[in-house]
Amino acid sequence: MERAKNRTRWLALIVLCMGTLMIVLDTTIVNVALPSIKSSLGFSDTTLAWVVNAYALTYAGFLLLGGRLGDLFGQRRFFMLGIVLFTICSLACGLADSQAFLITARALQGIGGAIASAVALSLVMNMFPEAGERAKAMGVFGFVAAGGGSVGAFLGGILTGAFNWHWIFLVNLPIGIAVLILSLYLLPSEHVRSKHLHLDLWGALTVTASLMLAVYAIVGGNAAGWFSIQTIGELAMAVVLMIAFLWIESRVRAPLMPLSLWRIRSVAISNIVAILWSASMFSWFFLSALYMQLVLQYTPLQVGLAFIPANLIMAIFSIWLSAKVVHRFGIKHSLAVGLSFCAAGLLLFARVPSVGSFLFDVLPPMILMGFGAGISFNPMLLAAMNDVPENESGLASGIVNTSFMMGGSLGLAILASIASAETAHLVSVGATQVIALTGGYDLAFLAGGLSAACAAALSGFGLYIRKHAAH
Repeated sequence: MERAKNRTRWLALIVLCMGTLMIVLDTTIVNVALPSIKSSLGFSDTTLAWVVNAYALTYAGFLLLGGRLGDLFGQRRFFMLGIVLFTICSLACGLADSQAFLITARALQGIGGAIASAVALSLVMNMFPEAGERAKAMGVFGFVAAGGGSVGAFLGGILTGAFNWHWIFLVNLPIGIAVLILSLYLLPSEHVRSKHLHLDLWGALTVTASLMLAVYAIVGGNAAGWFSIQTIGELAMAVVLMIAFLWIESRVRAPLMPLSLWRIRSVAISNIVAILWSASMFSWFFLSALYMQLVLQYTPLQVGLAFIPANLIMAIFSIWLSAKVVHRFGIKHSLAVGLSFCAAGLLLFARVPSVGSFLFDVLPPMILMGFGAGISFNPMLLAAMNDVPENESGLASGIVNTSFMMGGSLGLAILASIASAETAHLVSVGATQVIALTGGYDLAFLAGGLSAACAAALSGFGLYIRKHAAH
């Protein structure tokens, strides 16, 4: 009986990983298809970033709220609800025939993904209460959550090249249906009720609205003017909404983001690191895919294949080597070294020419990015959770994941705007379109590399880890 129950738990973990993988893939799978989406629906270079950001922002904004909903009303129920919403919105994305329709569907898809992902993490914690088995289960779940996104570029290239961009969304339908059916039979139906009965809806709404408004202002800054009344007014309103979020969090009974956690140095530093690093990571996926297609004239399939070295290195480190590196060298040194690899990779990308080759200009920085991302994700989570009480470690992990997604969205909006502005400037002084595009991407890669370098320096000199058992 006990053996059968144990087997069911691990089968349930596989179901949760299937759902999580499908959701994580959609943060990156669109990058290879962006040029096809751009030409098909008439996006501009800057508004194209909303195809990525609409998903990432609502995902980040509702991640903590999704976990709270599961605590209050049933984790299996809300995991399945999240999967249903995500799958239906995937169908809507696949059928989209206008910019507004696609962006709206992507935003709703992000909400479904946030609910399912947050509840999946809670289910893993509840299904594996024993420390040893929980560590193994979280290792498997963490690999899927961390490494799944890197597979998205490759899969996106295959689907876009073999069919068209619509299929990067439609492929979710059979997976979502399978996850729903298996969830009915394998996920535990019992509900562990949270001691907190308050739903911080206003917190989720204000922080998401603040970030979306900030990104909207940044994306439109080049066209409207950075010092125009429109841009300044939008940024000011975003600041007001963020202040309102902090005010709500300081007074609500069960806050989405307890401000007391930010008094812990490792939590504060790791979240700032997550914001800086994710800005560079999102931009790497987005800009390198555009560079290879629009400058080097790669097909979507060739772009997907170009990401394979980074994907393989990330997978190897995430599954087998990252924990050993942390055990050998400690959390902060591992994180600083990994982020330094990321910075070096982006700085190499910042020198790519308009007539670049894969072997000399694309492959070396891809390899460095693979090492950097593969090493960094595990110690970043450990740093966020290391000095918090054990009963709040899941919350700390959720907060750093939220910071990662929010930082990536804001960073991508800023760096895409930098690339667009530099491209427009170069065209205005007589450069060809290809040379102008390359110049814009190079400047944005440089900014991303500096962001990753700041994250590496902050990790090495700012983190102070008191407990060493987590190593």
